[in-house]
Amino acid sequence: MAVMTITHARLVTVPVTDQDRAKDFYVGKLGFEVLIDTKAGPVRWIQVAPKGAKTSFTLATAEQGFTPGSVRGTILETSDLDGDCATLAKAGVVVDGPKDYPWGRQATFADPDGNRFSLAGTP
Repeated sequence: MAVMTITHARLVTVPVTDQDRAKDFYVGKLGFEVLIDTKAGPVRWIQVAPKGAKTSFTLATAEQGFTPGSVRGTILETSDLDGDCATLAKAGVVVDGPKDYPWGRQATFADPDGNRFSLAGTP
């Protein structure tokens, strides 16, 4: 088997219907930073990330070939699960949890397009 040198995921594509609404959600409610917001020909490229993260998210539209609401299984880690759940709920985000599982505590929520994320406490 070949030795791999992969260090991290660089970019996760999040399919959305309205890039401005999505940007407002990820920046205004999740506290992400805007890394890039530019046009590349007819395509708008928006890239956001938690402050200091190695992995960022691009908010892509159906015109770019993506199906809004199709993200499942992405887990975001937090050092304050209860506090972040309370902050999200106060901002109007529907949060399920946190709940205790054999592998740790997690909560789930969705963005305005129905992309689902888990929020997990530090293991």
